[in-house]
Amino acid sequence: MKFDYHMHFEYGDYDAAWVEGFFTAAKSHELDEIGISEHTHTFPEFEKFYYDDLILNDSLVGEFQKVWLKTNKFKHTLKDYFDFMGQLKQNHAIKIGIEVCNFRDQDSVKKILDAWDFDYRIGSVHFLWGWGYDAAKLIDEWKNHNLRDIYEEYAAQVEFLAQSGNYDILGHPFNIRLFNFFPDFDATNYLERVAAALQKADMVVDVNTGTLYRYPVKEISPYADFMKIAAAYDLPIVITSDAHQPEDCGRFYEEAIIYVKNFGYKKIAHFDKRRRELVDLI
Repeated sequence: MKFDYHMHFEYGDYDAAWVEGFFTAAKSHELDEIGISEHTHTFPEFEKFYYDDLILNDSLVGEFQKVWLKTNKFKHTLKDYFDFMGQLKQNHAIKIGIEVCNFRDQDSVKKILDAWDFDYRIGSVHFLWGWGYDAAKLIDEWKNHNLRDIYEEYAAQVEFLAQSGNYDILGHPFNIRLFNFFPDFDATNYLERVAAALQKADMVVDVNTGTLYRYPVKEISPYADFMKIAAAYDLPIVITSDAHQPEDCGRFYEEAIIYVKNFGYKKIAHFDKRRRELVDLI
């Protein structure tokens, strides 16, 4: 079976006609089911966490992120989301997910999440020291950090997310490679720390094609070195497109199937009300 559980409506709106394009694309890739994982910056319930955690001073990073927080953010409540998804469920095979940032106050995040009946929750490291490292306009900030420190902080943030117990899936693992900054040191320790944290938390690896078509690195996340370790730790996987536009739903899914089979994977995770089962990957 084939599922794509990582995609977002944020560049459009909760409009059935626009959203229909996701289902059209899913059909073209012969997907059995899709899931939407709206970013927490869609919802005003999470607004406080961004203002608490992000750099918002007069630096280049701070000025950019202040504008980012005012652009197309916090426009729908969680109730809006569940109501709209309920409408879609009447005619489509669709799951309700969410993608949550690595906020520091995971206890408060848990209270919000637990009030809603998600099919799955993705936890993703989107910030390092309050810096949104995946923003192309902030690429110069990479020069201000030692890459080993970035790997250390990334691994620590994954451990933090995993220890919270709030999540079913780690989103786009090791996408810190997205701008082609590759380590000139042995990163195995960091890869194994992440794998061990996911194993202990019983979390799933998001094999994500978004970094293949949306970023300069042009590779599927996680990259091969981590995939070998994920397989050795017997970590389950999902395959996703990280689509932000309807036509990208399922994009490069077929290539991702070949990719994961190279590491011995024959099954993927299916979710329903946060209950997981492994099914044959076709």
